[in-house]
Amino acid sequence: MNGLQTRTRSNRSQVGSTPPLLIVLSGGIGLIFWCTSAIRHGLLQSNAYDLGLFDQWAWLIGTGANPISSMEQVHVLADHGAWMLYAAGWAYQLLPSVQWLLASQALALSCTAIPIWWLSRQAELSWRQCWLICGLWWLQPVVFNVVLFDFHPETWAMPAFAMALWAERAQRPRLWFLLLVLMLGCRDGLVLITAGMALNLALRRRWRWSLVAGSLSLGWLLMLSRWLYPLLRNGEGPKAAAQMFGHLSADPLLILKSLDWAGGIEYLVLLCLPCIWLWRRASLSTLLIGLPLVLVNLLSASSTYRTLVHHYSLPLAVLAVVGSIDGLCHQHRLRSVFPWTLCWAVACWLALAKPWFFTGPYLQRLPQLTDVREAIAMVKPNDAVITTSYLVPQLSHRTAVAFPKKAFNKDLTTMGWTLLLLNPNDPGWGSTSKLQKQLLSQARDKSWVCHQWASGWSLCRDPDAEERRLPAGNTPTDRSPIQ
Repeated sequence: MNGLQTRTRSNRSQVGSTPPLLIVLSGGIGLIFWCTSAIRHGLLQSNAYDLGLFDQWAWLIGTGANPISSMEQVHVLADHGAWMLYAAGWAYQLLPSVQWLLASQALALSCTAIPIWWLSRQAELSWRQCWLICGLWWLQPVVFNVVLFDFHPETWAMPAFAMALWAERAQRPRLWFLLLVLMLGCRDGLVLITAGMALNLALRRRWRWSLVAGSLSLGWLLMLSRWLYPLLRNGEGPKAAAQMFGHLSADPLLILKSLDWAGGIEYLVLLCLPCIWLWRRASLSTLLIGLPLVLVNLLSASSTYRTLVHHYSLPLAVLAVVGSIDGLCHQHRLRSVFPWTLCWAVACWLALAKPWFFTGPYLQRLPQLTDVREAIAMVKPNDAVITTSYLVPQLSHRTAVAFPKKAFNKDLTTMGWTLLLLNPNDPGWGSTSKLQKQLLSQARDKSWVCHQWASGWSLCRDPDAEERRLPAGNTPTDRSPIQ
């Protein structure tokens, strides 16, 4: 049994020993994270998937409307069972702003360092070691990349996940169970983490705890797949599971042949790189918690599951850092290890995080900003808008907004759309210049009123839309914008 797990009874009071400097640093780093994500959003680099999607759901909840996305025609609870989004809806009642999502995500990720500190003190690490561990968390490349990659509610679960590990080792079963429930309320995929915790606890022969974690995981999965999703999806199961894992067959040999072996090995190496030098045999028990999630990421049809850019590996970063705590319990040469470990973490962050995007890729739409602001000012609250994917988060506080994907239904009138705001010169993710030109041409043929800007933006409005305009909170029932 590792050093962290043998000190559970004597360190329950460590929650109260959080140094003020840690709270200040967590808040300051959270502010920096928020500023970077807000600047990226302001530079038109955020997208419909997923910031626009979650922003519209939160806005609909805040206005009391039925929270069904106009892009996916899916109820908020039918997406990932993330009932925690209703908390964001309550915030939107006070002030409807996408910054609630960006700020809460940034603060949740930065403040995960606080329960990580508690775990370090629980393991009786020195203050110097505790600061090293917190630095490792803040320097995880996937943490910074997820801050920049729009918004995902599972980021809210990271402090709860780290604190759940603390609570389990401190013999706090009620707090531990509550934290697991909160985690599952942020995203259904976190059931893989709670299942991994059940496996970890079973191997440590903590049978009651393992049974509770396993039962909660299985019960939550069955409730979503057999009841909630079919109820809200007209009998269909989870959409993501079919898309990501429909390629797998019952033949193990075919599954092995279909794997992206090169990409998978590279993914595992990059995932381990920042912390691997601190891991010891005592770390394996903690790292085992991530096994179900790692397997799912490796088996997925989408390569996005196997990168440090997307959010799918975020819980694994928590486990990597906690595994480092376990390893440090058996590390006797800290003075020689400390500077090199920190320098290595900084080098990994510079190589694998994306701060340099602000020097080039994120500035590509800077010349369009003035024209975009003028165009957005012409959009009315009840307009049913078709725009580019990167303008959806700027216009998602309405009941009807979407972007034209390749399978988009091009009949504007029968589908109920009243306004186009498109730029064929920069069609954005998931769309094409040809498709956007066709939509603008159709609008002109129907005598829509159009405005153009030198940057390539065009805004076309149906002049008869006022007569057909729906009251806020309603969406045309015959609309199917994304197919």
